[in-house]
Amino acid sequence: MNKLALGIVIGICLPVISGYIFLITGGMPVATKGQPLPMEQFIAKTAIHAALKNEINKQSPLSADEINLMAGVKIYKMNCAVCHGLPNGNKTAIAKGLFPPPPQLFGDDSVTDDPIGEIYWKVKNGIRLTGMPGFTDTLSETELWQVSQVLKNADKLSVSVKESLTSIRKE
Repeated sequence: MNKLALGIVIGICLPVISGYIFLITGGMPVATKGQPLPMEQFIAKTAIHAALKNEINKQSPLSADEINLMAGVKIYKMNCAVCHGLPNGNKTAIAKGLFPPPPQLFGDDSVTDDPIGEIYWKVKNGIRLTGMPGFTDTLSETELWQVSQVLKNADKLSVSVKESLTSIRKE
């Protein structure tokens, strides 16, 4: 085997072997408080943007009227608030223990500037390795769009919808 071929084999095998050793010796951060690897955030963001590119322009078949928003609030409180919080609420113990931390959707992490299609996709499919579940098997299409409408319009909800959202009763 010539030197070039040997160099290629070593160049391929060395990173693979090094990665394997890194994994089996416990070098990979798996605890929720572990710091992300240098390329981890870049890879995750790049992958999610690629997956969403065809969904961003999808439009909701439902209007953001009082009926759909009230239904969306009920869904949000039952399925989402435990991680993503309520307006003016504190982070729950579950939210504090997740990595990456779930966005608090009625605060600084609002998604009102995201396209409705993107919000819908995330609610429907979830986001791998983040703790965000996909609700495609538990919510109907209508329910997925209703909760997406609440999140898209979080900054312009009517008084009655806001009151329903912040009331203690989870219905």
